[in-house]
Amino acid sequence: MNSINGKKFNVNLLRLTIGGGVVFWAITIATSLLPIAAEYRAAYSNWSMQTVWVASLPMGMIIGCCVSYFLLRHFDRIPTESPISKSVALSFVGLVIATILIDVPMSLHGPSDALNYFLIGITFNVARFFSLGVAIGYLYQKLYARTQRR
Repeated sequence: MNSINGKKFNVNLLRLTIGGGVVFWAITIATSLLPIAAEYRAAYSNWSMQTVWVASLPMGMIIGCCVSYFLLRHFDRIPTESPISKSVALSFVGLVIATILIDVPMSLHGPSDALNYFLIGITFNVARFFSLGVAIGYLYQKLYARTQRR
């Protein structure tokens, strides 16, 4: 468990989760301001921008918690050297799962040009999940460097 146990594990999990979730949320807000995002929202029942902003924070926290948990719990089992690349790899696993569970079914019941909107949605999600992974990996690196000095 990489010498992280008990209360320290929970504190680090919370720190990484919040960091990743906030970055996910910020990227969602930034991409939702793009003109193509309005077209994407309109294609799928015209979600309001504010609804997307509110819903993305808890979703980012859930995804961030999953990535952070697996990073902390299985750090040595992930086959790369850098904590950032390990975290990005885990976040891309989350992206694949989210795509299968959310984007594919939504595209099957979407408008006639659903493939176009599917690709737009994937592009937005790649930016969000990648940024979440980088943030969590960077925070892990800082936490781990701090524990190495002690």
